[in-house]
Amino acid sequence: MVLQPVDPNLHYKERRRKARRRRRARRLTVLTVAVAASGATLGFLALARGEGAQLEKAAVTAKAPAAPAKQAKLAPRPAPLEMRGVHVTMALASIPGKVEEYLRLDGLNTLQLDIKDENGEVGFVPSAVPLAKQIGAARSYYRPRQVVSLARRHGVYLIGRIVCFEDPILSVARPELAVQRADGSRWTNHAGLGWSDPYNRRVWKYIGDLAVASARLGFDEIQFDYVRFPTDGDVEDMRFPAETDTPMGWTIAEFVHYASKRLKPLGVRVSADVFGLAATRDLGIGQVPRRISRYLDAIYPMVYPSHYGKGEHGLDDPNASPGQTVSASLADFARELSGRKTAVIPWLQDFSYGRTYTLADVQAQIDAARNAGSPGFLLWNAAGVYSDGALTYRASG
Repeated sequence: MVLQPVDPNLHYKERRRKARRRRRARRLTVLTVAVAASGATLGFLALARGEGAQLEKAAVTAKAPAAPAKQAKLAPRPAPLEMRGVHVTMALASIPGKVEEYLRLDGLNTLQLDIKDENGEVGFVPSAVPLAKQIGAARSYYRPRQVVSLARRHGVYLIGRIVCFEDPILSVARPELAVQRADGSRWTNHAGLGWSDPYNRRVWKYIGDLAVASARLGFDEIQFDYVRFPTDGDVEDMRFPAETDTPMGWTIAEFVHYASKRLKPLGVRVSADVFGLAATRDLGIGQVPRRISRYLDAIYPMVYPSHYGKGEHGLDDPNASPGQTVSASLADFARELSGRKTAVIPWLQDFSYGRTYTLADVQAQIDAARNAGSPGFLLWNAAGVYSDGALTYRASG
């Protein structure tokens, strides 16, 4: 056996080797801890950044205004099988609780409310019709969506009335759109009220814009009143700046056609008020019931007996014979609109003029309307006071 030579520095070298191993081990441990700590820190920072981003996102979301809820579109409702309604002015509608008071009337199923009246005022501020505000016509008599909601809650059919061409406000604010005198000044009727020019297409647009805005707010029917040329005042002195060769009767028919075309796509019913004698003879104001009826769902003749002259319809005093007067007038409308699908629904007198009107007088008119086959009636009283029992009346026998 050969013995290996002994290194005198072996012990020293071994101690140095072990020391180096211990130092490497310590460094490795420190590095491992450092790396672990660094990883934890990075993880924490990443987590913190993530939570911070979520918090920041939540804060932004909290600060951002909620998207406005879209107003549900209200589909127009069909008219009642027998309409029993009353007229309400915008002034009355402005009294707190008054609209609901009317909606609770026994027998009522229809409410006719002014959108634009004889004074040219608009009952609310229609954002879609800036001209109404610009000329000072838009007022805040009532909130249309609130009225629509109330009417639907009570199951009442809602008609919006728009006075067309008598318009003191528009005629003052836009004299170029007004009926004028021969000298170019603004023409007025006996009551001092100005009219807009029925020939002017800009006037048509203003009326149409109001009608469309109201239909979109939820009115079930748009009813045009004063859809004619003026009847009183110095009519010989009237001048129409936008006049064409089209006769009055065709001009009014063209306007009704225009308005109907704008409203029909919205599903709303379209109607018009006419004089009680409009079907009896040509009144020279452009109201030709048969001509306009082709564009309308309903025509509402104003058959107020107090407004007929003595001898009309062969009656010595039509005002003293309300039932007979209404019957004779509706017979003329039945003849004039023969073959048309347009409903004829009369406005009946529930006010005293010329003599005191009683419930029996109102009931006589209702009987006449029913006997004529009319699908209902509306009661008119400018003061908004209606006879108790009229809307619930049923003929005996």
